[in-house]
Amino acid sequence: MNWSGLEALLSGVNKYSTVFGRVWLSVVFVFRVLVFVVAAQRVWGDENKDFVCNTKQPGCENVCYDSIFPISHIRLWALQLIFVTCPSLMVVAHVKYREEKDKKYTAVHEGNHLYANPGKKRGGLWWTYLFSLIFKVLVDVVFLYILHYIYDGYDLPRLVKCSLDPCPNIVDCFISRPTEKKIFTYFMVVSTAICIIMCFCEIGYLVGKRLIKYCLKAKHPPPRSRRPDPTLSSSQNLDPQKLKDSTMDNHTL
Repeated sequence: MNWSGLEALLSGVNKYSTVFGRVWLSVVFVFRVLVFVVAAQRVWGDENKDFVCNTKQPGCENVCYDSIFPISHIRLWALQLIFVTCPSLMVVAHVKYREEKDKKYTAVHEGNHLYANPGKKRGGLWWTYLFSLIFKVLVDVVFLYILHYIYDGYDLPRLVKCSLDPCPNIVDCFISRPTEKKIFTYFMVVSTAICIIMCFCEIGYLVGKRLIKYCLKAKHPPPRSRRPDPTLSSSQNLDPQKLKDSTMDNHTL
C-alpha cells in the first residue's frame, strides 16, 4: 500500500484545517501510519507461522487460528486508516471545485472573483468539513468496538483452548509474542482515542465559532440597504438621511 502517496494528498488538508485538525493529521501519520508501516506489520508478520497447537490432527491448527484471529489486526487497522482519511479528501475536492468555479466566473466577468478565499470554511464547505469530522469519529469508534468485540477487550492471551472440529479433543494453542502484540494494540487504541478527542475538539470549535458569530449578528444586525423601486422617482429612492442632505444642499444653493 502506497502510504506516501496518501500522505501527499492529505498534506493539502493542512491549509484548510484548524489547529485541532493539524494536530489530528500529525497524530494519524506519526503515531498511526508510521507505527503501522514500520513496526506493527513486522510484529504480526509471523503470526500464522508461529501459531502452534499441541496436536498433529490435519486442519485443527488452521481452524483454531481462524477462530482466534477472524480478522488480522493489520488488515483491520489498514481498513480503519483508509476509511478515516478519506473524508479529508472530500474537503480538498470541495475546495478544488470552488477554485475551478471561481476561474470560470473570473473569465466571464472580467477579473471579478466569485470567492475571495475558496478555502474559507463558509457555506457548503463548512458543512462538508463538519460532516468529514463526524464521519472520522464514527469510523474510529466503530473500529474500536469491532476490535474490542473480536479480541475480548484488546487482550491476547498466551494460551488458548480450542475444541473445534476436526480437533480430536480440547487442544492448547499458543500465540507467538503475545506481550509485544498487546503493547502495540494498546498503543494503536490510545492513538485512535486521541484522534477522536481532537475531532470532538474541532467540532466544538467550529460549532462554537458559528454560534458566537450568529449571536453577535443577532445583537448588532448590519444596516439594511433599500433596494431601488423602479416605480418611484430617483429622489424618492434615496435614503431618508441622504434625501435630507440633498434638500439642505438645494436650499443652500
